[in-house]
Amino acid sequence: MSHNVALSFADGKTLFIAVKPNELLLDAALRQGISLPLDCREGVCGTCQGRCEAGAYSQDYVDEEALSARDLAQRKVLACQTRVTSDAAFYFDHDSSLCHAEEPERISALVISVELVSGTTAILHLDASAAPRQLQFHPGQYARLRIPGTDDWRAYSFANRPNAQNQLQFLIRLLPDGVMSNFLRERCQPGLTLELEAPLGSFYLRQVERPLVLVAGGTGLSAFLGMLDEMAEKGGCGQPVRLFYGVTQEQDLCEGARLEAYRARIADFDYQPVVSQPSPAWQGLSGYIPEHFDRRFLTDQACDLYLCGPPPMVEAVKTWLDQQGLGEETRLYSEKFLQSASTRRG
Repeated sequence: MSHNVALSFADGKTLFIAVKPNELLLDAALRQGISLPLDCREGVCGTCQGRCEAGAYSQDYVDEEALSARDLAQRKVLACQTRVTSDAAFYFDHDSSLCHAEEPERISALVISVELVSGTTAILHLDASAAPRQLQFHPGQYARLRIPGTDDWRAYSFANRPNAQNQLQFLIRLLPDGVMSNFLRERCQPGLTLELEAPLGSFYLRQVERPLVLVAGGTGLSAFLGMLDEMAEKGGCGQPVRLFYGVTQEQDLCEGARLEAYRARIADFDYQPVVSQPSPAWQGLSGYIPEHFDRRFLTDQACDLYLCGPPPMVEAVKTWLDQQGLGEETRLYSEKFLQSASTRRG
């Protein structure tokens, strides 16, 4: 039985390939039209170097001048010597264009519904079951959606895990005057067709070996909903998971019942909503997320910290880590998005 393997690149593109039992990763990529850089094919030159970010593998031979002991401990690999033994994900620090790789898949999907989940947020439910195959992506990645009748595209993180039925969700902030926001309010109807391009982005869950701290700002929660769906399907990830969910006002909070349900489905999971400008009636945490970090949790064992939200939030968390002397020991993965007319998160 083949293993499903994701190859992600520095330009944010991810390609999925099937790797046969005992097949070298490089050979599998070449067989499917992805020309990873190569030279010696003997485990010596290091040209085909990448990093395994999830899954199990072995390597036939790696020369110490190609990868050091530290490199190997950091799960760096040579594609010409790597044999995967499970579904896996690899990252290569160069653009996919160097591999003559195809563009991200473009498919059509039908609108099922637009669900208003807060005063400022909606979930767009799409049905892409007519696509020729299952859309593959890492939870945390995003798709670009074309607004019907226009040449405008907007990018949103998947708010669910991949599934055989290709039922998709996107958490979208409703701006006072945005191209997608106006479409959802004024013209979006069940049965309407949308074109989307996916998967995109390098923000996704790596191999879980340490406690996780997830920090979402606003609709940055969307990326984490997909990750948490994946964890819930497995009952957990083998490590404690803490989610901080920050919004401006409490009426911006959404998906509370879904987050609460994760407590029962994911071992050692907890979450905290944080409101920066609460009303007098708010009884939860207020202010900014770093003010509520448990420093002991972050220092008792080194953590992996994932950030998804507006740039000021991401920068505030990075600054806090540096001020606390935790910047080097905490592995940090972040995704900034802009709430504007750009093609990213608009």
